[in-house]
Amino acid sequence: MSFFVFPDDISWNEGDDRIEFGVAIGAYEGVVRVPRLVLRRLLARSLTPEQCVEAYHAHRTEIERAVEAKLRRRELAVDGNVDLTGADLRRVLDLPS
Repeated sequence: MSFFVFPDDISWNEGDDRIEFGVAIGAYEGVVRVPRLVLRRLLARSLTPEQCVEAYHAHRTEIERAVEAKLRRRELAVDGNVDLTGADLRRVLDLPS
């Protein structure tokens, strides 16, 4: 049985305006990318980079569930990593579109 592993390696990518953190399951290791815009929609307010990292920690369980669901659906970006969208979070949080 394989388990998802989320190392505690979150960082802010200034150039792409997003948080990034690792994910692994079995032999797969990738990077999850969550744009500031997605986090802003989740919290319904503007966020600084530091607040984006704080939002990740505050909603880590929900974000990780969304990543797990996306990986189970085998929805990877062209480069083999995971780009988390607002739709991915809405599915997990059962939020309206």
